[in-house]
Amino acid sequence: MSAANDETVDHGDDDAPRPPRSDLKDAVVWIALGVATLVGSVTMDRLQGQNINPYTVPGLLPGLLAIAMILLGGVLAVRSWERGALRQALPAASAALREERMRIGVVAALCIGYGMVLIGHGLPFWLASGLYVTASILIVRRLSRDPVQRQLGPKAWVLAAVIGFAASLTIHLVFQEVFLVRMP
Repeated sequence: MSAANDETVDHGDDDAPRPPRSDLKDAVVWIALGVATLVGSVTMDRLQGQNINPYTVPGLLPGLLAIAMILLGGVLAVRSWERGALRQALPAASAALREERMRIGVVAALCIGYGMVLIGHGLPFWLASGLYVTASILIVRRLSRDPVQRQLGPKAWVLAAVIGFAASLTIHLVFQEVFLVRMP
């Protein structure tokens, strides 16, 4: 096996380099997410009727972050292309990779559920966010590779609830009192 092919072989190690085609897929996802975020930030209400300074409009920071995601996704795509992303086949998915994909899917489902179900449908922001953070901590712990982390005793439940509701109340207060942004 040549040295060039060594870097694309999955040795089951978390620190092993990823195959170029995998990086190309990630690049496409980052670029798509950046484009979607940029479209959302451009179409946000500019609050022009309230004489808002153009440099403080709500979509400015998300728009700048979206541009950064698009640019960095493009850099990743070019790098993976140069490494032969389309010339090499993807290695078969290992059990660790399948487990990683399942965890990513669960976290994505939690985020989508938070944004589409909990927020803006009657629950106060602090309560919806507290439930989301608490549930996320517990679910991600349950999916851990470490058997000790997977055990969810009463201490884990209380700690997750304390962290979840402390985070949600802090976020709520900071946005409403410091940034003067009314939360849904």
